[in-house]
Amino acid sequence: MPKQKTHSSSKKRFKVTGTGKILRAQAFKKHILTKKSTKRKRNLRGTVVVSPANAQVVRQMIPYK
Repeated sequence: MPKQKTHSSSKKRFKVTGTGKILRAQAFKKHILTKKSTKRKRNLRGTVVVSPANAQVVRQMIPYK
């Protein structure tokens, strides 16, 4: 059986924790930041856990991470 290929963009966007949870960056923080409040931008910092609905799909895209 051949090895499964890792999805190239997914390996850059997702990180797996030691307990197996998948982390992702928050959206809406890349551009058009002038109209967004400081509080909103501050709350978009950091990473959050991927929702269970999407976690299985992401896990298949990064099988060896």
